[in-house]
Amino acid sequence: MRLAAGSILLVAVATASASSAFAFSPASLSSRAAGPPAAATRTSSSSSSSSSLRSSSDRPFFASEISDTLDRPPTEGTSSSAPVNGGAATVASRPLGSQELLMLPRQYGPGDATFPPMSHVSAAVLSSTPDVETLGPALEEAMRVHPLLRSVVRGTGEPEERIDAFNMVRRGDADPPTFVERPVGSFAWRDVLDVVDAGDDLEGSWTDAFRSRLDDGIVSTGNNVLWKAELHKSRDGGRCALLLRFNHAISDQSSANLLLDQILSTLASIEDGGSPERYEPNGMPEPIENCVLGEEGRSKGVGPDVLNGFSPQTALYVAGKAGEDARGPVTLPDQYAKKQGNPILNALTTISGRAAGGAKDQQEQAGAAGCAGRSSVVQFRTLSEGATAKLLGRCREEGVTISNALSAAAALAATDFIGEGGERTYKVLQSLDMRRYELANKDTCDTVGCHAGSMDLMHGPLPDKLGDAVRSNRKSKSTFWDLAREGRDQTASFTKDNSGPEEAVRVFDFAMRVSDMNNLVHLTAMSKSGEGRAYSAGVTNAGVYERQAAARKAGEEGRGTLKSQHGRYTIESLHFATSHARTGCLYQASCLTVDGKLSMTFHPAAPLVPAETNAAFADAFVDLLEAVAEPVTAEEENSLPSIPKGSLTAVAAIGVVVANLIHAPAWADFLSNVATMKENVPPEDFWPALNFWIFFAVGHPILQPILWISDVLHGTPGPMVADLVPALFLAGNAAVIYAFAASKELQRAANVAALGAFLAYVGAGLDGTAGLGDYNLALNDQYEGRVVKGCPAYEDVRQPSMDNFDLEKYQGKWYEQKFHDWTQFKEVYDTTLDIRLTPDGKGWTDDFAVKGPAPKSAVLSWDKSPVANGAHYFLFGRVDDKDPTGVLRESGFGVEFPNYIVDVKKDAKTGEYTEAIQFQCLERGGVRVFEGINFMSRAPVMTEAEMAEMHGRAEKAGMYPYGANPGQMHQVERRDAALGEVDNSWQRMWRAIGFDKLLELLTESIEDGGR
Repeated sequence: MRLAAGSILLVAVATASASSAFAFSPASLSSRAAGPPAAATRTSSSSSSSSSLRSSSDRPFFASEISDTLDRPPTEGTSSSAPVNGGAATVASRPLGSQELLMLPRQYGPGDATFPPMSHVSAAVLSSTPDVETLGPALEEAMRVHPLLRSVVRGTGEPEERIDAFNMVRRGDADPPTFVERPVGSFAWRDVLDVVDAGDDLEGSWTDAFRSRLDDGIVSTGNNVLWKAELHKSRDGGRCALLLRFNHAISDQSSANLLLDQILSTLASIEDGGSPERYEPNGMPEPIENCVLGEEGRSKGVGPDVLNGFSPQTALYVAGKAGEDARGPVTLPDQYAKKQGNPILNALTTISGRAAGGAKDQQEQAGAAGCAGRSSVVQFRTLSEGATAKLLGRCREEGVTISNALSAAAALAATDFIGEGGERTYKVLQSLDMRRYELANKDTCDTVGCHAGSMDLMHGPLPDKLGDAVRSNRKSKSTFWDLAREGRDQTASFTKDNSGPEEAVRVFDFAMRVSDMNNLVHLTAMSKSGEGRAYSAGVTNAGVYERQAAARKAGEEGRGTLKSQHGRYTIESLHFATSHARTGCLYQASCLTVDGKLSMTFHPAAPLVPAETNAAFADAFVDLLEAVAEPVTAEEENSLPSIPKGSLTAVAAIGVVVANLIHAPAWADFLSNVATMKENVPPEDFWPALNFWIFFAVGHPILQPILWISDVLHGTPGPMVADLVPALFLAGNAAVIYAFAASKELQRAANVAALGAFLAYVGAGLDGTAGLGDYNLALNDQYEGRVVKGCPAYEDVRQPSMDNFDLEKYQGKWYEQKFHDWTQFKEVYDTTLDIRLTPDGKGWTDDFAVKGPAPKSAVLSWDKSPVANGAHYFLFGRVDDKDPTGVLRESGFGVEFPNYIVDVKKDAKTGEYTEAIQFQCLERGGVRVFEGINFMSRAPVMTEAEMAEMHGRAEKAGMYPYGANPGQMHQVERRDAALGEVDNSWQRMWRAIGFDKLLELLTESIEDGGR
């Protein structure tokens, strides 16, 4: 197998965009959405006070110190009183998951900045005020029941080493941040409760505190819990506000709802009977990554299992993320946008350890700590019960959820405040209930924990002021509902078969385990170009409060649901938010429905969104919801344009059917062989083999349009921009992008055509018309009209030249001359293999070097490629004592197969090996999935006579039926070494942005990981 040829080329094209997706998306993860609200006098309140982040003088603890500290008494200033209901003093611990490390956050040893925690605040206004001495036991009961409420975090988070030039790639976890559950009674209610005298201004007191706490996160010192409660009491002793704030590592809004309900229920039970009702204690919740992927499905960090769990679906997900930024979504208002720069170059700058556009200086960093001069501004709104009920009814009529409507409202309202006179693409962060997609180890939200999730919605381009046009009836309300349906369809596509949520968690987990993602987030936050923004807008919908399951009471089998009233405590309003001051969305709304009313919190970052703009945005958002909730009038309905749809798509579909009918027999044979293989082997053998096939079947057609576009780019005439890109090519791209953006019909037709072209290309690989040398995808394919099944034994192909074979002499550099191998790409050239045994002789490595694309494959663009001067990839295998001499074991993508050295030619004088024929074959259940044949020599160039002689030896070995005849092999192109390395403006650009260093880092990481 020669994975490198295609992988390096694809990595070279996609790395910048993919790294951008890693750096931005996770930073804006939001609380779960439980579902559409049921129904809802509009109220308004605002807050804009400032605060600073608390700092800690306590050093972090090492995980190794945990056992030494568990039995220590509570720290100075804490109560040592026993818990209300007692409870076992059992202690558990576990390392934080990747998302929890982002929220905490994990710090970065080489840097001098302290990263602030992500804060989550939830505030309930209650009809009555509890006595503090009664509230205290309720809080202690909650700490008894929920382990993370009494847990501390210990461990520095520093890796064993950083292995790259930028100090960003981690290997090993010497001292991982770890949740350490303290025994019940270690913390008392006085450790977590602050009482605030609100005087005669209850609303001003809690709203000011809400905004202040949003940017004042709870820092882990190694000895403190990661949550606090505030009771805001009015002078008259009537209504109050209970504010809960968390380090987001231990909470999402469903957890906050669960906790609030338990506290109120316990309060009511104490006041009713004198003692608190008891709840079943819980174990420490698993991290979201274990619940979605399972521990065995997670990346293990830099090493042999770094890509554990990765599949072709993962590659498609990363490619999709990279493509989002290619659409140029707006993330800053016009007055800031001129500083943005190129998103791909910004991403490359960030992953090289620098802030894109330069970092904010000290003066520019005034404001919330670690937020580069930004701080949260907050507005609160409530949609009445009647308006909420109307909105829900219209959503049902239009076939969408409340979440779909809220996302559409966010995008449309944003069009009114970002700029004037243009059209823009909008990227909206939409929350997801990740617990719905946890199939490996489902979390049922029976205890406090962070299982936040999100996905991206892409809308547009949308004209500026479109939201205002819909509100004022200058544009039909169908514009709103079309956008909501578009979001619904994107959500359905993302969540189908769990693939989107699973791959999102997998890719982010991989990024956190191999890199210092928190430093990338920090650099993004400090960037003058990006201002920490990754999204045009964001919406979190935590669903209907009363539909969520409550904590399980002691002795009860099932769980009830949350209630908006317990005893004399009625929830009058409930608002929540997570901070977006550091990184996140330009505009953000957090919503949930309680007592039939939709509560909304708007919390962007100033000065990007000033307080007065946020207030106007909140009003526009609510006005839009109220407008679209009203029924469509007959006049509006009759004014809707009747535009024929589907014409272009139908034409494309017909073309697709015709093109693929040609390959129908090949597809039928393929599916038949797959069915045979599945029937004859267990799943653990079947799926890795099929995934191995799929990965490379997909890789080839993806590469073709990239090479075609490159040649079009460099073949376009006219003046050049920066001696890199023709101005006419940029203009043509702009015209094409505009055409596609303006016509959904064109988009649909193009999608159908692209899918058809993809299937037709794979079909051509199955029937052998796409090039037998590098793309013969058929399983058990034919030779001279006869089906050749399975793989031969080594003895069937081994030649006498292998007598007394010396594996030591086989080491060294080989030049690949020809191959029959679909894990390679015909578009590469100057391929070499440097084979080395490990010191113990039990393993081997292959330094596989490629350059690409080849001059004949991309005549106009080959010398502009970032790998025109070469890239390296390391393959690994083992030498099994049970195998005959001359058989090496090769592995990758979860499969292992033999690599037969079939024949060698020796130098008559020295006895050294000068030529070799290798043959790899993978069989499962009697079906040959893959065969690879390599002709190699010690000399860079072979004569035609020498090549013919090698074919003769392969024929004698019986390898022609497997692809060794001249018509089935691809000859590797060679460039005259005397011409030297390629050097032009494109190569200088790649070096300037550090792409050569990234390739070196990739090579080193793979090499080190395989040792």
